[in-house]
Amino acid sequence: MTPAEGESDGLLGGRDIRALASALDLRPTKRWGQNFVTDPNTVRRIVAAARLDGDDVVLEVGPGLGSLTLALLPHARRVIAVEVDPVLAGQLPVTVAERSPRFAERLTVLQADAMRVTELPDAPTAMVANLPYNVAVPVVLHLLETFASLRTVLVMVQKEVADRLAAGPGSRVYGVPSVKARWFADVEPAGNIGTSVFWPVPHVESGLVRITRRDPPASAAGRAATFAVVDAAFAQRRKTLRSALSGLAGSAAVAEQALRAAGVDPGQRGEQLDIADYVRIADALATRSGEVSV
Repeated sequence: MTPAEGESDGLLGGRDIRALASALDLRPTKRWGQNFVTDPNTVRRIVAAARLDGDDVVLEVGPGLGSLTLALLPHARRVIAVEVDPVLAGQLPVTVAERSPRFAERLTVLQADAMRVTELPDAPTAMVANLPYNVAVPVVLHLLETFASLRTVLVMVQKEVADRLAAGPGSRVYGVPSVKARWFADVEPAGNIGTSVFWPVPHVESGLVRITRRDPPASAAGRAATFAVVDAAFAQRRKTLRSALSGLAGSAAVAEQALRAAGVDPGQRGEQLDIADYVRIADALATRSGEVSV
């Protein structure tokens, strides 16, 4: 297949995407969140926002028909593409070989569910992906936890998810994803993407989120215990922390003692705290009640 729609650099345009889908008898499914990018300028923008240094090993989740993959390959030492759809996983190396033969050797394709991936053929240093909306947050958190080598993440997700990930304490959309992501990294918005650059056209806009790894907070109780506190605090958003954490602590009285020891007002609510607050609460709970149940 030759480049179409003026894409002299081999990137896929709308006509190319539809031709590939037709050749594969592909009908995009909601199950796997398949909305393919048809605009070369959008994938160029994503790659630029990823700030790759040329020596990066890039992990791409859900490469689909290869729109973003083709744009990433010239800017990375290696691209490891994880694709759950066996048909798309089989086609991707063929598409890259036809449209970008110079960089084809840089591509490795794994047919796998990203949520089950625990090993890769090379340590990824960056993740760049157009993530399916329904699994975006669990995938990001799983991969940050699993691969300590990941120093940067640039993902395109549903705008609502992007807003949640990037939100700070006190924001209306601040929640569990916002807090948990900050255990691993700093998070910031990196732009919005309209619906017209996708096929099929989604019903919602997308957003770019940049995640930059930093050291996790110092915690005696650890990540699992801290995340258990976060989950409990947001399980019933209208409840005060004293009440919301009573089940985890064993009683409201123990919860209040731990909160005060952590320097947190028991009358506050979960959306008012940052990750450092949650770490102190988990540590205080562990001190008062032994191990926090997780």
